[in-house]
Amino acid sequence: MRQLVVCGGGSSAHTLIPLLNDSGFDVSIYTSKPECWSKQIELEWHDPSGNILGLYSGNLKNASNNPAELFPEADYVIFCMPVHKYRVALHDIAPYLNKNKNVFVGAVYGQGGWNWMVNEIKKEYGLDNLVSFAFGLIPWICRIIEYGKKGVTYGCKEVNYAAVFPNDFFKKIDEDLLEKICYKWFSKGSVRQSDNFLSLTMSVDNQIIHTSRCLGLYKVYGKTWKTKDDVPWFYRDYDDLSAKLLADLDNDYSKVRDAIKKMHPEKDYSYMLDYLALERFSYQSHNTDIKESFVNSQTLVSIGTPVVENIDGLWEVDRNHRFFLDDIYYGNMIAKWMAQQLNIITPTIDEILQWAQEIRGEKFIDENDQLILDSPDLSERFKCGIPTVYGFQTIEDCMD
Repeated sequence: MRQLVVCGGGSSAHTLIPLLNDSGFDVSIYTSKPECWSKQIELEWHDPSGNILGLYSGNLKNASNNPAELFPEADYVIFCMPVHKYRVALHDIAPYLNKNKNVFVGAVYGQGGWNWMVNEIKKEYGLDNLVSFAFGLIPWICRIIEYGKKGVTYGCKEVNYAAVFPNDFFKKIDEDLLEKICYKWFSKGSVRQSDNFLSLTMSVDNQIIHTSRCLGLYKVYGKTWKTKDDVPWFYRDYDDLSAKLLADLDNDYSKVRDAIKKMHPEKDYSYMLDYLALERFSYQSHNTDIKESFVNSQTLVSIGTPVVENIDGLWEVDRNHRFFLDDIYYGNMIAKWMAQQLNIITPTIDEILQWAQEIRGEKFIDENDQLILDSPDLSERFKCGIPTVYGFQTIEDCMD
């Protein structure tokens, strides 16, 4: 049997492991909480009303926090953790990856420069045998019912896309893995090949949806709510202001995307899409309205707003949630850095970054809306994904 290691115990791990049942892999998990994981992981497929449409289960060969136990024999490694934790984990496991065979190292979501991260450990640890891949969109809407034991999915994307390097390994990865974790079970979710990872890095999925919505909530409601029941649903209560902010943020991204496409018209950027085009692609919908795409979604309406109770007993958006740590530091900041290189003005990205640094009590953008590259909040190792942390100095350095 081929060996597959899931890195991280996020929601997607609780979905992926059961769907890997009968896939031809022995599945193990690399986790900081190995004692919490059962030998059998269960998954429920729900409709938006909570009705169970399907039940799945998969077995774990091993759960460990010791990379020496898991990675020397691994054929596939798949990351199911927040984006801002990818690089730390890659450096933790790199010394233990087998150098004598192809090892396929992928992520369920390729935001934030996945290929830059994998190339970083290739160079540092002499791992030229690694084959990198990543989904453009998280395949499923999923949550955890009981950590280490049971997850829930509300279904998968109608269509997805993925990038692979070297490119000619796509067919093998698709047959080995990609087809077996969506299409096999749901008769949808087939994966198409993106010619490059930059289209994933400039994705208009999470990094523009989450940050614009959080700013929209702040503008309407302020910093806090009296009770948790007062907190609006993240998508079900989506409003016109949040929709406008998303459209404006998408426009900032489009200016950067369009400039990149003009720089390299010979490259295939067919998956470097604006928000509504990507939404119509992934869900095969006919939405022409941003607000409608959320409030009418059959898979998103069950998702709440991530909040925490503060010392005053009030509820506020969780500033340490991945909506900040992933989508600001490994999302909006990357787009902002690219915009600065291209002399493109990005008013909505700037507004989000100015708001985020106030919320987090940090300093990473100045009064002239320029990134402070030598700020401790940007230069701290692994905290931020702007291209300079990989030694890149120009947009050309970022190209696949």
